[in-house]
Amino acid sequence: MRILVLGGDGYLGWSTAMYFSKRGHTVAVVDNFLRRMMHLERGTDSLTPIQSLRARVEAWKEITQLDIESFVGDVQDWHFISRVIRDFKPETIIHYGEIPSAPYSMIDVHHAVHVHENNVNGTLNVLFAMKEFAPDAHLVKLGTMGEYGTPNVDIPEGYFEVEFRGRKDVLPFPRQPGSFYHLTKVHDSNNIMFACKVWGLRATDLNQGVVYGIDTDEIKLDDRLLTRFDYDESFGTALNRFCVQAVAGIPLTVFGKGQQTRGYLDIRDTLQCVELTTLNAPAPGRMRVFNQWVEHFSVLDLALHVKHAAKQLGIDVKIAHYQNPRVEMEEHYYNPDHKELFDLGLKPHLLNETLVESVIKRVIQHKDRIVEDSIVPRIYWKRGATEEYTEILDYEENNKK
Repeated sequence: MRILVLGGDGYLGWSTAMYFSKRGHTVAVVDNFLRRMMHLERGTDSLTPIQSLRARVEAWKEITQLDIESFVGDVQDWHFISRVIRDFKPETIIHYGEIPSAPYSMIDVHHAVHVHENNVNGTLNVLFAMKEFAPDAHLVKLGTMGEYGTPNVDIPEGYFEVEFRGRKDVLPFPRQPGSFYHLTKVHDSNNIMFACKVWGLRATDLNQGVVYGIDTDEIKLDDRLLTRFDYDESFGTALNRFCVQAVAGIPLTVFGKGQQTRGYLDIRDTLQCVELTTLNAPAPGRMRVFNQWVEHFSVLDLALHVKHAAKQLGIDVKIAHYQNPRVEMEEHYYNPDHKELFDLGLKPHLLNETLVESVIKRVIQHKDRIVEDSIVPRIYWKRGATEEYTEILDYEENNKK
C-alpha cells in the first residue's frame, strides 16, 4: 500500500512511518519541522536526542535497506500539499500534521489563532487535494478524546441515536472541547464529515487518548531512530511529566485534587490501531469514528503508578498538588466506549507491564537532558489565575492516618 504520513517528523509520525515501512508498504512523510521550531520558541526540547529527519531516513535505509521518502513543506500551502498528493498517489493518508497542544493554544490570542490556522486550514487543504487527486484514498485522521469533554453520560464512538419529540435519528455525539486546540479537532471532524458526505471521500477519525512510551520494535533497532519525548508544560503529557519529575527528584505536579480521568494507551498500541484502521477502510462517503484508548486513569492514579514503578528502581517519589491551570471538572463521570478497534484485533499493552522498561528507564538514560524549569505549569486558562498553592503530600502515608 502507498501510505503518506503527514507530520512524519513527529512523535507518532516518525514511529508510524517506520512501522509501515518495515511491513512492506511504500511510505512517504511530510513535515515542515514546526514542532521543532515551537520548542525553540518555548525554550524546551525533547528529552530524547532526536536526529534530523534526513539523518533518520538515512539511518533507516542503512539499518533495514528500506526507503522512506520525505517531502519538506507546509500542509497550509495548497500548491505544496496538492502536488505531493498528486505525485505520490497515496492509498492511505495518515494525518498527524497538526499542532497538538492545549496549553500552547491557550497562551494568548496569537497562539490560539496560529493553532486554528495551522490545524483547520491544513486539514481543509488535504481534503480538497484528496478530492482533486486521490478521491479513492482513505484519510486516517488523528483526533482526540478531548473533543467530547467529560459529559455526565456514556460516550459512544462518534455517533449516537437520539429521540426528540417522537422522532429518532443517528447524530454526531455533542462535543465539549476544553481548549482552543481541542476546538480545532472538532472543526476538523465536522469538515471531514462534510467532505465525505458531499464528495464521497472515505475517512476514519481516531479519537485518541493520551499516548505514552518511547520504545517500539523499530526504535529499538538503533538510537538514531529515536522518536521525540516531550515532558514540558506546552507539549508534554501528565504521565511523561511525572516520569521525568520522578527521575529528576521533583515532586509530581498533580493538578488540583487529581481526579481528572482520561483514556491512555502505549505508543505500540497506537501503531496497532492505525494499522488496523488502515487495513480496514470504510466505504466511500463515510466518516467513521473510533475511540482509541486502552485503559483510563485519573491524574492521581497516574502519579501513584509512577511512584510505585520508580520505587522498583530505588527512586523515592513525592506527590504535590498544584492549582489547576486548566478550567475543567476535577471530579466527573467518565465512561467512553472503545469497542471497534478491539473488534478489529487490537492486542493492548498495559501500563503496569510497560512503565518501568519502556518509559522510566529511558528517562534515566537521558536524564542529563532534563530542563527542570520547563516542567511546572505557567500557562493558565483563566484570566488572573496564578500559581498560589502547592502542597507536597505522601499519599501512602496520608492514607494510613
